[in-house]
Amino acid sequence: VQLQASGGGLVQAGGSLRLSCAASGRTAISYSMGWFRQAPGKEREFVAAISWSGGSTFYADFVKGRFTIARDNVKNTVYLQMNSLKPEDTATYYCAARRYWTYDPTPNYDYWGQGTLVTVSS
Repeated sequence: VQLQASGGGLVQAGGSLRLSCAASGRTAISYSMGWFRQAPGKEREFVAAISWSGGSTFYADFVKGRFTIARDNVKNTVYLQMNSLKPEDTATYYCAARRYWTYDPTPNYDYWGQGTLVTVSS
């Protein structure tokens, strides 16, 4: 499975961005997907995850009510809609895939995309 993240950019505080993660590979739609982020000098942290069917999701507390994860299995793409962005959301965002679903925020994923940079100005 190959993952290609896109959609990052520069946005003012309070603004919105939608990240996309395109997955390729015959079994890509059967994978659970997650978004993580890493700010300079900080460890990578969990943001959100979605099951292969889209029926189950969970979020880090700091994005609840602001970010929404969704997937389109016809397009083999996972999205992260980010609203009410804050300067502390500035980071490189990574998508990841794994074969099983679990409410586990650790980065135990099988495949990773290259990351897309989100910068939120104050």
